[in-house]
Amino acid sequence: MAFRVGIWCHGARLPPRRTGRPARRRNEPRGPLAPMTTRDARTIFDLALVHANAKGAATAALVKRGGTYVPVSWNTLVDDAYAHARGLLGLGIAPEERVAIISHTRIEWTVLDLAIQAAGAVSVPIYPSNLPEDCAYMADHSDAKYVITEDRAQTEKFLSVRDRLPKVEGLFQIEGDVPDDPWVRPISALVDAGKDVSREAVDERRAGVERDQMFTIIYTSGTTGVPKGVVLTHGNVLYEAEAVHQIDLARPDDIQFFFLPLAHVFARVLQVAWLSQGHVMAYAESMQTIKDNIQETRPTIMAGVPRVYEKFYAAVVEQGESAPGLPGKLFREARRLSEKRGNAEWGGPPLTLAERIEWRILERVVFGKVGAKLQAALGGRMRAMLSGGAPLSRTIAYFFRDAGIPILEGYGLTETSAGSCVNRPDAYKIGTVGPPLPGTEVRIAEDGEILIRGPGVMKCYWKAPEETAAVLEPDGWFHTGDIGEIDAEGFLRITDRKKDLIVTAGGKNVAPQKIENLIAGDPLIARCIVFGDRRKYLSALVTLDPEALASFAKERGLSGTLAELAHHPEVERHVADVIAKANAKLASFETIKRWTILDRDLTIEDGELTPKLSVKRKVVEERYKDLIDAMYDESVPT
Repeated sequence: MAFRVGIWCHGARLPPRRTGRPARRRNEPRGPLAPMTTRDARTIFDLALVHANAKGAATAALVKRGGTYVPVSWNTLVDDAYAHARGLLGLGIAPEERVAIISHTRIEWTVLDLAIQAAGAVSVPIYPSNLPEDCAYMADHSDAKYVITEDRAQTEKFLSVRDRLPKVEGLFQIEGDVPDDPWVRPISALVDAGKDVSREAVDERRAGVERDQMFTIIYTSGTTGVPKGVVLTHGNVLYEAEAVHQIDLARPDDIQFFFLPLAHVFARVLQVAWLSQGHVMAYAESMQTIKDNIQETRPTIMAGVPRVYEKFYAAVVEQGESAPGLPGKLFREARRLSEKRGNAEWGGPPLTLAERIEWRILERVVFGKVGAKLQAALGGRMRAMLSGGAPLSRTIAYFFRDAGIPILEGYGLTETSAGSCVNRPDAYKIGTVGPPLPGTEVRIAEDGEILIRGPGVMKCYWKAPEETAAVLEPDGWFHTGDIGEIDAEGFLRITDRKKDLIVTAGGKNVAPQKIENLIAGDPLIARCIVFGDRRKYLSALVTLDPEALASFAKERGLSGTLAELAHHPEVERHVADVIAKANAKLASFETIKRWTILDRDLTIEDGELTPKLSVKRKVVEERYKDLIDAMYDESVPT
C-alpha cells in the first residue's frame, strides 16, 4: 500500500529537503506521538463528531448531485450516520456483529461505515468488482448479519448465491429499483427501523466500544489461495490517524480528491486522515470521470495507484513526443535527460558537462511548460500526490518531480493498517517508500524479508489462528512476505515479493518485479510478467494499454483491431526496443531473452487480476502455459 510522508525513522528526525535525493539527518531521540484534539477518540466516528461539534456548518465533503458539486456539512454527515446507526440498533445488531458493504466509493459508503462503528458493529467491505462466489464467501465467512448493496446489480449477485448465505438476515440497497423480495429492502428501510431508537441509545452503545475491539474485517484479495480476513481494531486505525496528524501530510485547509475503492485499506486510511484533520473530501463520481472531477473540485491533495499517474504521464508524453519539428525534439531530449539524471541518483552514469548545461535550459524551457500543463490538468492547486498499492515507476516519478509536482510513495499492507513507511514532501527519495511512521519499527530479516512491528499491526486473521501464527510473532513482529533493504538514512526500498523470487536453472536469484517495472514504465505497455523459475533464461508476457495502443496506431497511420495491432511489426519493434533498453540496465542473468505480446490486457473478470489489479501469477502461468513453454522451445532460435 502506500500513503506518503513521514518524519521519524528509527529514532532520527529528518530535516527538511526539497529534492528527490537522499536527505541528511542528525541524531535526535524520538519523542511520543504529538497530542491531538481527537486524542480521546475510541472510534473513527468520534473524530467526525469532534468536527461536527466544533464547526458543524462547515463543509466536510463535496459530492456530485444533479450535475453539480454541492457541499455536505459535518452536521449532515454525523446526523446521517446517527440515523443509520439507530436503524442498526433497531434491527437488534449486537456489539461486534458484522455488516458487509459492497459499493463503489461514495459518501453513502462513508456514512454507513460511520453508522456501523457508532452501533458498535464491524464493517466488512467487499469490492464491487468481486464475483458472486467471492461475495458469498466473504459474507458467510465473516458471519455478516446484514449486507448493504449499492444497486440492483450488486443485489443480484447476492440473490444468485442466497442458498450459501444462511446467516445473512437481509440486504439493504442504496439506490435503484429494489427487487420484489422480502430479503431485500431499500436503504430508507434501515433508517425507518430506528425511528423508536434514541440518539442517546447510540451514544450509550458507542461509549462501550474500546480501542482494542474490532473495527473492520478486510479480506485480502491475494494472488493465490482463498482470501484471508484481516481483523483491524479501532486502535489500529486511530494510530494511523495520530501518525498522519504528526507528520502533517494532510492539513485542515486541504481539499482531498477521493476515488480509491473503500474495500481497500489504503482508501480507509485516507478516510481516516480526512476525519482526523477535518479538511474537505471531494468524492469522484467514478473512475471514468476523474479528469473532469479534478477540474471541478480543484483539490490540493490526492492519492492513487500508479496506474492513475501512468495515464497522466502517457497523455503528456504522447502530446510532447508527437509535436512536430523542434518542440518534439526538445521534449524527447528533456525526457531523456530527466531519466538519466534520476538514474544517476541510483548509481547510473552522471550527466556530462554538456548535458548539465543542456538540462538547465530544457528544465526551464520544456519542464516549466510541462509542469504548468500538468498543474492545470490537476485543477491548478495540487500540493501533494500520493502513490500506493503497487510500485511506481522511477521514470514516471522523475518526470513528475522535474515538472514540479512530486509523487510521494509509501508502503504498508492490509495487515499493517496500510501506512507503515512513507516519504514526505520535504524529505523524500524516489525509488524508496520512505522511513517508518512514528511509532512503527521496521527491520530486515536474515533472508531479506521486511518485518514490521507497531500499533498498526493487525489483531489476527479472522478464524485462522494457524495462518496468524505463521506471520505474526509473539513479540509483535509481522512477516510481510516482501523483500527489501533499509539504507543508511532509514529509507526502505522494496525489491520484490519473497514468494515471487525466481531461481534460474543456473542458481541465480532474480527479483522479477524490478524487471517488470522497467519494461512496464513505457506508456504503451500495460503489464509485463516475467517467468524463468528453474529455466535457463528469463521470458516475459507483455500486454498493451488499449488507449496508448490506439494513439500509437493513429500517429503512425496503422489500422486494425487492438488484437491485430498488438502484432503489427511497428508495435513489435517498439516493444523490442523497450525490452532492449531495459536489458541494458540489467545483469546478464536478469535480461529477457524472449517475450510474447498478448492480444489483450489481463482483466479481473477473467480471473487474471485481483480487485487491486495485482497479477495472479499462478493463474496467468497456467492459462498461458503453451505460450510460455514455446518461449523455451530450443528448436526455435533465440
